Amino acid sequence: MSDIPSPDHTPEEAPDNSPAAWLNDLKIAAIFFTRVPIAHDGVLTLADLRRAWRVVPAVGALIGLGGGIVFALAAWLNLPPAASALLAVLATIALTGALHEDGLADMADGCGGGDPERRIEIMRDSRIGAYGALALVFSVALRAAALTAIARPGAAILALIAAHAVSRACVPAVMDRMQPATEEGLGTGAGTPDRTAMAIAAGSALILALIALGPAAGIWALLAAAAASFAAAAMAQQLFRGYTGDVLGAVQQAAEIAVLLAAASFFA
Repeated sequence: MSDIPSPDHTPEEAPDNSPAAWLNDLKIAAIFFTRVPIAHDGVLTLADLRRAWRVVPAVGALIGLGGGIVFALAAWLNLPPAASALLAVLATIALTGALHEDGLADMADGCGGGDPERRIEIMRDSRIGAYGALALVFSVALRAAALTAIARPGAAILALIAAHAVSRACVPAVMDRMQPATEEGLGTGAGTPDRTAMAIAAGSALILALIALGPAAGIWALLAAAAASFAAAAMAQQLFRGYTGDVLGAVQQAAEIAVLLAAASFFA
């Protein structure tokens, strides 16, 4: 995403709600958040990314569906639930290129610094430390454990769809409530989504969660995701004085884990 310019003060254009605009936003979000090869004409701009936030939960739902299909195929091959769960998590990581896992690991490593500036410097280091490695282990283990407990392929598919949609809706909400910790990087370059885009993202994630998990489990999952996101954001504010792209990745991971655990508590 090196083509993304730094934030500017260009006035935001009125949102285009034509079907072509929604499809273009979906392509932009898929290019940014997945490794799926998608062609796009022209250079992606800050305005493009700001508009695309409204469809990010839909991209998340598709990622979750991909992982769910892998879970179902593994179960059809009579693999044990634990193996099916690990393969499903691996599939979602492959689809995203470990984008959010990388952020989680970097934020965890950054927690070891003595002051905000040093912590941010550590986060920018491409090498992974003990905190980052442990964070990745627990992230994969908790997600796989939740899916193993759910066990049933149909329920696992729905849980993954809800988890990936809701967790990605939490990211623009955190961006709206916090300030960037630095003046550069993807966290700043992505731009704060406008309230309309954020509301659309939140509303679509809410609907997906309630449909996929049912009213009781869906509400419980939403509350769990909100609590996990708030905890990650509060930690980032304390440690880094704002958010970075790595912090946003950690927020997504925390919310995804929370939704899957909440689903497991209902469906296990």
